Amino acid sequence: METKLQVGVKALIKNLEGKYLVLKRNPEKYPEIEDLWDIPGGRIDPGIPLLENLSREIKEETSLELAGEPKLLAAQDILRIEGRHVIRLTYAAEAKGQVQIVGDEHSEYQWLGLEELKALDGLDKYLRELLETKTLL
Repeated sequence: METKLQVGVKALIKNLEGKYLVLKRNPEKYPEIEDLWDIPGGRIDPGIPLLENLSREIKEETSLELAGEPKLLAAQDILRIEGRHVIRLTYAAEAKGQVQIVGDEHSEYQWLGLEELKALDGLDKYLRELLETKTLL
């Protein structure tokens, strides 16, 4: 069986109050996903630079505009489904504007302090792993 490689980009967005943005995946659209809270992002479009993809995903999901130069925090292997290998690149980023949930992928959002984020029930396991192993700026 051939394995399909996919690359995803995510943004751990911090606001001026030092809180981080998390989005809740819509449980009706994603009934198979147990941990619904995650950060903005998604799969890249091949041939388009990573940061352009990141900017697009942030805009599509939150209406926020990427600001400044994101910093790569981690590259993680996600091997949930046989036949598919996903690489997830997570960036620390800043954004400007007001959050507006766009489309049907997410149902709500929260801004949380780092300790609140680490304690959040239903937090995506790959984000939790990153928070437990990385020092965030």
